[in-house]
Amino acid sequence: MNRNTKIFVAGARGMVGSAIIRALKREGCSNILAPTRNELDLLDSRAVHAYLREHLPAQVYVAAAKVGGILANDSLPADFLYDNLMIEANLIHAAHACNVEKLLFLGSTCIYPKLAPQPLKEEYLLSGPLEPTNEWYAVAKIAGIKLCQAYRRQHGRHFISAMPTNLYGPFDNFDLSSSHVMPALIRKFHDAKIARAATVTVWGSGTPLREFLHVDDCAEACLFLMQHYDAAEIVNIGVGEDLSILALAELIKRVVGFKGGLEFDRSKPDGTPRKLVDTAKINTLGWRARIDLEAGVRETYEWFKANFAAETEPQVRSR
Repeated sequence: MNRNTKIFVAGARGMVGSAIIRALKREGCSNILAPTRNELDLLDSRAVHAYLREHLPAQVYVAAAKVGGILANDSLPADFLYDNLMIEANLIHAAHACNVEKLLFLGSTCIYPKLAPQPLKEEYLLSGPLEPTNEWYAVAKIAGIKLCQAYRRQHGRHFISAMPTNLYGPFDNFDLSSSHVMPALIRKFHDAKIARAATVTVWGSGTPLREFLHVDDCAEACLFLMQHYDAAEIVNIGVGEDLSILALAELIKRVVGFKGGLEFDRSKPDGTPRKLVDTAKINTLGWRARIDLEAGVRETYEWFKANFAAETEPQVRSR
């Protein structure tokens, strides 16, 4: 990698974007464009075009998106569809107009059909109906994939797309109204430990199987793909192993040190029964995940306590 290459990371303050910047800096890259939301509104097509025209980056990482868990997706379908369509369309079109050498678009494994065979192979895209609880986000991400493929086909652009599995790590969203399952459980178990609660309630039955990838592994994979991959087909980024939500809850309970019990609220949706990605393509290229799940959860919990927990802990009066 040329350390002087000018690189624009869209979504630099988010979990994935910040991890990409950390990975770039580890490689010695210092010419990084990382505007905040106040500095650049990605929903404003004129502003995005003007920014890229002014700075002319050689590479663009599209890590910006409106994201959230099942509740947020189900409650705000228009926001998830519109915002994500606009963000990716503005960035991808401006990258073309400004002759960006290479662009990486980050999608999500929610693009795959709800009942697709497991593990999820890249060719399963558009082979069946989506999971209803997050189809709005998934449709937007599929549109981003197709935009990259369209600009590559029509204009010869070196735009690629990667599909990371469920991510976790520093700078995750721990707001219970909009978070994904991993940060939500970390927050729930921590709050229950502080409050000395008897139980923690987990959404659904606990039986769905999920795969979890540390965001720093994801960032390393993104840099790897920008250096070693240039084709229209999407590439999965994952670990290649999964576990049940029950097993995940028990792992987080142990890491947090909560001594109470578990309850499952079966009135809440389970989502897709299983979502394990086939990582054969990226593994064959030469990349594999390296961070162990329990070690990653412990690191994430320590980050949560240092950066977030103090704001959320209930006030306990001394007697």
